[in-house]
Order: sequence, then structure tokens, then C-alpha cells
Amino acid sequence: MKKILITDKFQHGYAYSLVEPAGENFDADFNPQLTPKEMLRLGVFGGVYLNDCKMEYPKDWFDTARLSSKGKDIAQNYFSVDASQPLCVWQQKGWIHQQDPRGWFQWYCRYYMGRRTEDDIRQIKRWKGFRRHVSAVKNNCDKHDFSCRPRQRQALLHWAYDSRNL
Repeated sequence: MKKILITDKFQHGYAYSLVEPAGENFDADFNPQLTPKEMLRLGVFGGVYLNDCKMEYPKDWFDTARLSSKGKDIAQNYFSVDASQPLCVWQQKGWIHQQDPRGWFQWYCRYYMGRRTEDDIRQIKRWKGFRRHVSAVKNNCDKHDFSCRPRQRQALLHWAYDSRNL
């Protein structure tokens, strides 16, 4: 079991243990279509989501990541649209928990790496709930018409659903 100690802009002295092999032994109800590395390569969160905490994750996740060093840049997103709400909105809605102050994607990265916590059930439920956007794209767009519902398609990428296949 490997222990990870975090000191970054959002957390100081937080530690967690990796209890599963990276990318393995996911909950049966959690089947993301994209890995964190694939999401970063495609372009998510305006290229700024993990910029100050790269040391926590495998270096190769960032080799081909679409990142922005000058703040949020929606051109870094796969669909070149903004599909994110500010962190303060997520905080106001109570969706942010202290162990993952950046939100769902941070939880997913840590889960992917092998961390398991009591928050997994809640986060997996949220991920499953986001699937409703897959149906919205399928029901309203021709397959591979990326000009149709690009914000929804980008948001799906943020939740590890591969909307390029819709």
C-alpha cells in the first residue's frame, strides 16, 4: 500500500493510501469510458484543472495533455466551448467535499490511481446521474454532428463519457 501526501494550492498535509492497482478493481457500477490521461489529452476544464498538483499524478498523464499556463482557455477544450461552472457554484451546492476540494475529476483521478474512500458511493452516483446527457445528445443530434450540443458534449467529456462517439 502506497501513501500519498498532498501539499498544493488546495490541500496541505492531506494524505491518502492507494489500496488498489491503478485503473483496476472499480466498483461494478462505475465504468468510465475515458481515463484521466485520455481526458487531459483530449482537452478538459479549459486546460487548468490540475496545473498546480501534477506531482500527485503520473508524469505521463501530462505528456500530451492540453494545458494552459495562463488561466482557463476554452480553446484547450476538445469542443472549444466552456462547459464548466465556477468552483464556487459547486461549493454552494454542497458537491465539494474536503478530501477532494477540486471536485469530481480530482476524486476520479485519485480513485483511478487506487484510492478508495467512503465518498466513492456518492461520487459514482453523481457520475451515473450525468449519463442523462448522453441521451439528450443521442435524441437531439445526428451521430458525429459535433456542432450539435457542443457544451453538453464537452461536459460529458468532463465526466469521462466519450461524447465523440455520439
